Amino acid sequence: MLSVIINALFNHAPITFTDILAEILAVLLIIFLILPFHEWAHAFAALCLGDKGIKQRGRLSINPVNHIDPIGALCMLLFGFGWAKPVPIDPRNFKNQKVGMAISALAGPVANIVAALAGMLVYYALSFFALEFLVSTVGDFISVFLSYYILCNISLAVFNLIPIPPLDGSKILFVFLPDKAVEFCYRYQNIFFLILFAGLYTNIFDGILGWATGGLLNGISWLASLPFIPFM
Repeated sequence: MLSVIINALFNHAPITFTDILAEILAVLLIIFLILPFHEWAHAFAALCLGDKGIKQRGRLSINPVNHIDPIGALCMLLFGFGWAKPVPIDPRNFKNQKVGMAISALAGPVANIVAALAGMLVYYALSFFALEFLVSTVGDFISVFLSYYILCNISLAVFNLIPIPPLDGSKILFVFLPDKAVEFCYRYQNIFFLILFAGLYTNIFDGILGWATGGLLNGISWLASLPFIPFM
């Protein structure tokens, strides 16, 4: 993984095969399970809100074949962020189109948060009930794997909540914008997306994304620790 190598170079940390393998496996799990789960969540929310036609569009499944975008998967593997095929949602089936789209969009990042929470619960369970195993060679590998898995899910949730088209956060923002502004954003969403990539490339968003990622990580860690308070 490039991110492992880059982080090691900048932090002057040794690059270990274990770290690279753990991150690759974590990202592959994200690509083949979590990205489909993210897109399924969009589809399921749309179905619950009234878009019955979503059943015929083949996206009410976590089968990766139905969701994976090859370029998005490659970017996920190389750069730590990527995307799947967008779920085709028909907002005309919602009672309130803007609100329906916002809720359907929010379901995707929530799926990533749930996935991160599940990983954090496993990590805490191992810490409290199998600490000796966790500090073993295999346990250390699992610990690194879970760390990458959790952070990757949180990063995806935060990234998708950026209120720039065509990310999920833009659909939430549209609830508060007039129709003409929403139409303008949809019309020029490709340009907005290029601006987003330029911002990521120049690290303009690093501060706010780092703050949001850290805050969400702390929140998930606190929530996952609650069942284990009696053992502390």
